[in-house]
Amino acid sequence: MAHLLKGSLPATEEDFQKMLACSVHLGTKTCDFQMRQYVFKRSSNGVHILDLSKTWEKLMLAARIIVAIENPADVCVIAARPYGQRAVLKFGQYTGAQVLAGRFTPGTFTNQIQKKFFEPRLLVITDPRTDMQPIREASYMNLPTIAFCDSDSPLRNVDVAIPANNKGKKSIALLYWLLAREGLRLRGRV
Repeated sequence: MAHLLKGSLPATEEDFQKMLACSVHLGTKTCDFQMRQYVFKRSSNGVHILDLSKTWEKLMLAARIIVAIENPADVCVIAARPYGQRAVLKFGQYTGAQVLAGRFTPGTFTNQIQKKFFEPRLLVITDPRTDMQPIREASYMNLPTIAFCDSDSPLRNVDVAIPANNKGKKSIALLYWLLAREGLRLRGRV
């Protein structure tokens, strides 16, 4: 994995402090069997603690994937949960990605008769549990999918899982900020 991330922004102590302050490392009390590889340990009250070094690696990999898409408008960022909607809108504003905040209309990727139909080349999802319909449609269209996954998130049809707390407002905002910062740095805009 390290050879893929050569030249990416190295993690600083300040970045890890921000992640700890925003509770990016906190998972849930339940753990999906596919997410066990990202869990560092379990706290005394039963909450799974996620490994922040793996979160950083996956964030940098996701930023490289997003930058590989030439046209930023071909990237679709989706958040159905209220806490993720503002972060998604800001991410789209600064990176130029298409944004679907709020309810996802079924058939957006598959029904060509629909007015809102469009074909992105990459999908970024805030929560795979709530955003299951866009993930299912992306699998029909063979779209690569990046998702922020908590310890209880299902990884079915998710290509790149970024282990992080996707239930907190500050956590989601920081993750999208880090992703946008690295993406803009790799494109040479920052």
